Amino acid sequence: MSTGDVKLLRMGVVFVWLATAVVSLWELNGQSMELLARAGITDHRVATALIVLGAGADFLIGIAMAVWPSRRVYLTALLLMLAMTMVASVLDPSLWLHPLGPLTKNVPIAAALWILIRGAK
Repeated sequence: MSTGDVKLLRMGVVFVWLATAVVSLWELNGQSMELLARAGITDHRVATALIVLGAGADFLIGIAMAVWPSRRVYLTALLLMLAMTMVASVLDPSLWLHPLGPLTKNVPIAAALWILIRGAK
């Protein structure tokens, strides 16, 4: 894989993380809150804290991948994504069946991160 291909792959993954952070906060009192309410998390303060913490983690990982790309950062991103996927799977397993793939998209993202991990220093 060429250096340009690796950079394009990295920027694509960075975009996903940063966009997820922005959309999570943009939809704080909309889809984000509804998702947690469907999972039984109805305390507004708890749900808000979870959304803000998740968006913050996504933002920090996205910035870290953009500014300090390294094996450690990619591995952290992969582990965070796997943890969030497991939590989401427990809270709302139907997300695996959603036609737009809110959880199934994580499979190719995991593959992209694995490629970045293997090629990073």
